[in-house]
Amino acid sequence: MDAATAGPRRIRAREQEENFPVALRWLPREQRDHLHAVYATARMIDDVGDRAAGDRTAQLLALRADLALVWSGGEPANPVFAALTPTVAACGLDQEPFQQLIEANLVDQRVARYPTFEDLLGYCRLSADPVGRLVLAVFGQATPATVALSDRVCTALQVLEHCQDVAEDYLAGRIYLPQEDLADFGVAEAQLTTGATGCRAVVLRQVDRAMDLLDEGAALVGRLTGWARMAVAGYVAGGYATARALRAADGDVWLRKPTPRHVDTVRTMVTLLGRAAVVTR
Repeated sequence: MDAATAGPRRIRAREQEENFPVALRWLPREQRDHLHAVYATARMIDDVGDRAAGDRTAQLLALRADLALVWSGGEPANPVFAALTPTVAACGLDQEPFQQLIEANLVDQRVARYPTFEDLLGYCRLSADPVGRLVLAVFGQATPATVALSDRVCTALQVLEHCQDVAEDYLAGRIYLPQEDLADFGVAEAQLTTGATGCRAVVLRQVDRAMDLLDEGAALVGRLTGWARMAVAGYVAGGYATARALRAADGDVWLRKPTPRHVDTVRTMVTLLGRAAVVTR
């Protein structure tokens, strides 16, 4: 089974590999299933963009057309899109965020370097921010204010993921660390396979930026209610815990991939929820 036709069950199994909780186990079954459907779609699109054999651009364009059938009343051939259809109907999800995820993967086929951090942020607006917007929509809590904060959180999570995957991305022909930062620390691209001291400094600069974004976006937790607050607190907490793990490793993502400790994530989540409760009293 190739990346484009992987079924929802196979993709769901891969959720265990993710840094950030896709759908907390104690969420109501209906909302949990909707989040799983959204995740499976995003994961499958990324798999085609990153792993598919053959012409990935052509396959992504085919996915774009097939995905559009979910909203036009047709029957998508892809089983993941077919499984998404009830969620789209139940939650009133827009097509645009999903199509932006496909566009991000099309960008990956032609862009392998980002000159500045601002350029990387532009990519994250396609590759990360749409996921947060979809999560808010699943819970019926997408407003201009919550979306703006969610975008900061999602961009931070994407930057942290890029930090963890520097060597892997380089071997795949991509560098998400900004070129100007590599130049500032005198890092040659070939050094990204081993992680010289300068490489670690570049990673830590991105971690600092991600932490700033998380600090700006964390107020999102207090603007949400009910299960949405609980779920999003988990995502934000996972981001903070990952940033701390990267700092504790001094930016060394080559010896082993720094991952957040579960206890750290839970502790941070409780703190975020406590602050949100105080704000909303």
